[in-house]
Amino acid sequence: MTADAAGIGAADGLGSVILNGLRYNTDSATFSLEDTTELQIGMSARIAGKVDANFTSGIAATVVSAAELRGAVSAIDLKDGSFTVMGARVTTDNATVWGDAKGASDLVDGAVVQVWGLPAAPGTLRATRVQVAPATIAPLVTGTVQNLDRGGQQFTLGLLTIDFGGAAFGPGIDAASLANGTIVRVRGTAAPAAGRFTATQVQGWYAIPSADGIALQLAGVVTDFAALGDFRVLGNKIDARNAQITGGPSGSIGNGVKVEVDGFLSGQVLVVKKLRIRHVPGTGGPVSFTVIGPIANYMSAADFIVRGQRVDASGSGTIFENGTAADLGNGKRVTVVGDRVVDGVLIAQSVSFMQP
Repeated sequence: MTADAAGIGAADGLGSVILNGLRYNTDSATFSLEDTTELQIGMSARIAGKVDANFTSGIAATVVSAAELRGAVSAIDLKDGSFTVMGARVTTDNATVWGDAKGASDLVDGAVVQVWGLPAAPGTLRATRVQVAPATIAPLVTGTVQNLDRGGQQFTLGLLTIDFGGAAFGPGIDAASLANGTIVRVRGTAAPAAGRFTATQVQGWYAIPSADGIALQLAGVVTDFAALGDFRVLGNKIDARNAQITGGPSGSIGNGVKVEVDGFLSGQVLVVKKLRIRHVPGTGGPVSFTVIGPIANYMSAADFIVRGQRVDASGSGTIFENGTAADLGNGKRVTVVGDRVVDGVLIAQSVSFMQP
């Protein structure tokens, strides 16, 4: 491993942790998880550690994860799978993990959900994982600070006015560093009333390093696009003029496109070596989820667990390597790759048996 690194995105896989397509060894990592008891596919996360110069493997020192939104659903649009939670417009794509639903069609107005996702333009969030939450759980909203009024001790996140006069700050932010354009998580104890939300805690969102030479992996939605050498992902300035671009033509990159970028910071700009186009609105994009480890709770090829993730490998198109479906069973070590998680189940495209 050659460079100090940070990666921010959604977990693509478990068994180590795969973030933005890069597998991090987590044998010696410290995990800090909020809003969940274990990291699962689709949950947003920040990993700090080391990566090699070509962004092919990494070693994690810390893994941090917390949800972005929690509250009642409203304004469900079945045409594009979008909905509103806590004043934020949530968009979905073919990589959104549905923890206990088949999709937006299973949502109903007033149901409480918990959402992990990637902040996009102010007031919007691209969901990476959605699951139902208890109606009594404390609300949470994440977004870009706008209309900061220090005297009135308030700012806006999307459609919400946040009253922060009685809030605690941290980790990752304090009252002095709060500014327009900052991405924050805001926690409270009661749902918003009349468009106002009383904050009990204002947290900094995953910290993006700023030192020159840091290797940085980001997954997010393109904003402020002017040219390949001038756009933003998660608020960070991006220069992708000399990047190796995969997943689609460079001409498809623009506002609203979800990308993964790997590169090195220079003068507060991420100079990108690799850019992967993950989703272009209206056309979709490549999706891959991976779990690596021993099989547990084996019932059938359609029902077993790897690393806490339920798997269905019974499809007629599932490819088996180094074995067959008849070899599945508790304790067998496998690598499972699928292209979607529906109702909490990873639909396997391939299952590879690992040598003992």
